[in-house]
Amino acid sequence: MRFLWLRWRRVDGHAITCRQVVALVTAYLDGALTRDEHELFEAHLADCDGCTEHVQQIRATVALTGQIRDDDLEPQAREDLTNLYRRWLAESRA
Repeated sequence: MRFLWLRWRRVDGHAITCRQVVALVTAYLDGALTRDEHELFEAHLADCDGCTEHVQQIRATVALTGQIRDDDLEPQAREDLTNLYRRWLAESRA
């Protein structure tokens, strides 16, 4: 998969920005980046503690949520998460 919208440029010594790392983190964790994109992503992580922490947090979230069963959620928690998702979806479509 190629992310043609990215323009690799040097910003604060990095070939990609922190914002781009956040946008690409799912593709990175799914192994969907090209080899060049993957190398640039990892080079950024090597120099950016904040983005490294973000990637670790996303990995932990994925690992934990993969272990949650529908029965594990209280009805109110399920309703809250559903409402949060609906608000996010509506805002993203606006």
